[in-house]
Amino acid sequence: MISWPLPLVKDIARRKSVLFLGSGISRNSINAQGKRPPTWEEFLRIASDNISENTEHINTFIAEKDYLTACEIIYYKLSSHGFNEIAKDSFMRPGFEKHRIHEAIFKLDSRIVATPNVDKIYDTFANQESNGTISVKNYYDDDLADKLRSEDRIIIKIHGTIDFPNQMIFTRKQYTEARYNNSTFYKLLDALALTHTFIFLGCGLNDPDIRLILENYAHVYPNSRPHYMVTASDNVTEDLVRSTRENANLEIISYDSTNNHIELCRSLESLVVLVEEERDKVASARIW
Repeated sequence: MISWPLPLVKDIARRKSVLFLGSGISRNSINAQGKRPPTWEEFLRIASDNISENTEHINTFIAEKDYLTACEIIYYKLSSHGFNEIAKDSFMRPGFEKHRIHEAIFKLDSRIVATPNVDKIYDTFANQESNGTISVKNYYDDDLADKLRSEDRIIIKIHGTIDFPNQMIFTRKQYTEARYNNSTFYKLLDALALTHTFIFLGCGLNDPDIRLILENYAHVYPNSRPHYMVTASDNVTEDLVRSTRENANLEIISYDSTNNHIELCRSLESLVVLVEEERDKVASARIW
């Protein structure tokens, strides 16, 4: 089980955190046929299989984990309509259901949740549980700053949503255009990095947006408190821990990934208890 750092527990309890939910969280979900959402690599291979011509060079980019270049080529070969239809087949139409890990995350009651996932698994579950009181906002929404300053619970879709596939961020060009056309959104993320603790769940450091924000934060404010990334122990080496601490001011929290990552789910459920206990202390001492 994960031994959660006390500063992390306190920040979640005081709602001074942003929970980042990556594809590893959605991966826990299944649909009625037992199918799980694809990882980014799996999705690219599915999309590549729909190209009629030779795709050996695309598979090479995927194997080298140069996903942005692979996606750029696939998007061009399939056209926006063809690519978007495959995205809907992969992330929307299967009808994925929530998992107990989503329940634990929801019970942490973080006012701000952010996700690069374009699927709607957590969004749908959270709004059902909250009777529709959670706002779901996209990176391009012009009222996002107002929502962040309000008392409302909010889910931020930092790469868009499958509901509006033409505004999803997948390719290298789309990343570049988003940073230029929606620069205020990235300023908001930079501001959140200064005022809130980021906790990455099911995420990797290969997302260009996340990496840029963290590296910027680490080098501009070198003595600031760290953010956290929770990841499987088989993804972690001592050198990686040192590198991420020095270059991204990011503390890695690892767990045993055997038995379908059940330790992460149980650890998040134990974190809920710790956060609730801390909130009780804050309320009784009136030190909010």
